Amino acid sequence: MRETAYAKINLALHVRRRREDGYHELETLFAFVDAGDELAAERADADSLHIFGEFASGLSDPFGNIVAKALNCLPHGAGWAVTLEKRLPVAAGLGGGSADAGAVFRMVEHAHGLPGDWQTRAAKLGADVPACVLSQACIGRGTGTELEPVANDLAGTPVLLVNPRIPLATGPVFKGWDQIDLGPMPSGDLRTIALEGRNDLEPSATALVPQIADVIAALKASGAWLARMSGSGATCFALYDSPEARDTAADGLPPAWWRLAGALR
Repeated sequence: MRETAYAKINLALHVRRRREDGYHELETLFAFVDAGDELAAERADADSLHIFGEFASGLSDPFGNIVAKALNCLPHGAGWAVTLEKRLPVAAGLGGGSADAGAVFRMVEHAHGLPGDWQTRAAKLGADVPACVLSQACIGRGTGTELEPVANDLAGTPVLLVNPRIPLATGPVFKGWDQIDLGPMPSGDLRTIALEGRNDLEPSATALVPQIADVIAALKASGAWLARMSGSGATCFALYDSPEARDTAADGLPPAWWRLAGALR
């Protein structure tokens, strides 16, 4: 079995308030890129996980990895031997771990079917995991686990992901949010929400990693019709009218920056 863990981006991310449970009330527009980490699995006597790839060193504890946790929470037979090629940077605002877990859920679905409470099980692994199981554009509310359909008029849109190769933990970014509610996320299709929306975590993330501002400035100057930070950073995305414009923009970026060219699903 093989499955791609599609990179998640937040076309918009509105933080409305801090909840009594310590989490934040969010309104976000999830979208997914047609590339990401790659997972493979075969049946075995016991579960095992082997991680390799460019960013494998960022995952120091394979037994605590969210892939192992996803396997543990789903019935899948005696065991699976899973390999994970870590192509996405870690702590990057792309939901990499959540996307890996989502890929495990889809492999289990293909092999055995998912239990009726799969969304609850997925949410216990992380707020982005239910959306990453579906890996299709949708709106997330609450902590991001309450999903709603949205008209996807951006499928196939060329997208460029760029990261200055600086990990950025989610906790400090949320802690730095100024706690000012700037209003709800707009309604409409993907393009409307993306253009009229915002990412409320961008200022606090940029305060921690100033290079985010450099990435966004470079993407805005590259001909993108939208450039914004994804999630809690430090990865930023840019949307283009053509693959040629996207690829030309990628070629003009500083070589030290990580980048991934693809299209929205």
